[in-house]
Amino acid sequence: MRTIRSFIEMPLQPECELVLPEMVSNHVIRVLRLEIDDVFNLFNGDGYDYPCHILSLEKRGARVRVLDKIAVLNESPLRIHLYQSIARGEKMDWILQKSTELGVAEFTPIVSDRTEVKLDGERGDKKLAHWQGVVRSACEQSGRAMVPMVNPPIAIHRIDARGIAGAYYLQPDAADDIAGLGIPDDGNLILAIGPEGGFTERDIHLLHTAGFKGLRIGPRILRTETAGIAVTAALQSHYGDW
Repeated sequence: MRTIRSFIEMPLQPECELVLPEMVSNHVIRVLRLEIDDVFNLFNGDGYDYPCHILSLEKRGARVRVLDKIAVLNESPLRIHLYQSIARGEKMDWILQKSTELGVAEFTPIVSDRTEVKLDGERGDKKLAHWQGVVRSACEQSGRAMVPMVNPPIAIHRIDARGIAGAYYLQPDAADDIAGLGIPDDGNLILAIGPEGGFTERDIHLLHTAGFKGLRIGPRILRTETAGIAVTAALQSHYGDW
């Protein structure tokens, strides 16, 4: 039996009643076809699921009562922060979606020398809101109740990981590999992924200066939309909760 989960951006507690926001209500009632007396889960990113009972369908939206507060204990012991060079089109959505499913805890889009997507002003704000929506939807599907943060894009020369033991950028000829990696006791890892065309020598110099070390995950060169997903899966397999 499927578990229906919807994200809602408001405080929740057992026994409270609320009218669902229009977008959530439309998804639950019109798309998922839930009816009065059906039960589904809400979550707001605080680490809990909140089973809700649909009381009535009103013009403003469905009215529900929160029945319970259930801790969701499926976060990875690895806290992976993915610094992803901005990819074109739907590739960025794919990276965010699949990385969220795999357990990445935080995202920062980066602008490196070969990044072709330029975001500023209103367009940048809309894209950031869209990316956060992609991550929330991935949490709905994958059962996560802690929603990863998507930070505003940052230029590569502004990244600073000095003093952080687990900061790596992917490089096919790097000395360190996944099997011999030392994982910090707190599980915090920072991974920097290059754009289509890879990091330039200037990018790599900046990353070294910022405290990053090279990491290889095999002899083949991976696309930007594959690299972060592949290294996250490998890390979860070796050191995470797989």
